[in-house]
Amino acid sequence: MSDLSIIGWREWLALPDLDLARIKAKVDTGARSSSLHAYDIEVFTRRGRDLVRFTVHPVQRETKTTIHCVAALHEHRHVKSSSGHREYRPIIRTLIELGGERWPIDLTLTTRDAMGFRMLLGREAIRKRFLVDSGRSYLFRELVPKRKKKKRRP
Repeated sequence: MSDLSIIGWREWLALPDLDLARIKAKVDTGARSSSLHAYDIEVFTRRGRDLVRFTVHPVQRETKTTIHCVAALHEHRHVKSSSGHREYRPIIRTLIELGGERWPIDLTLTTRDAMGFRMLLGREAIRKRFLVDSGRSYLFRELVPKRKKKKRRP
């Protein structure tokens, strides 16, 4: 039996370096790399360092909430999407928090407007850390948002 923790096919996680306290991610073992829905992506140089600024809508199917981020540019990489389209994407290295653990992952930045999830967590990010139970979801409750109670009408 493995000592690895089990995660579901979708999980709430945090990206603390980007001030994203909570984002829903699809765990995709068929995808090598992880990606984050980002737009207004701009690479620039400050004090000799290549940086990237971008904006994120962290809430699924909602565009009012926006987070403006700046991160060090790790590299650019050609990535083939699930539709077979090849794209040259900026890559950042950032901390992820899931299941009480924190570790650095490489994260590609791309527009995921047409996708159901704002983040895709690929197999490189979870390798040797977790096993995936494809029939379960949200196994780590610490980041699951509290449901608002509906007011009852008299």
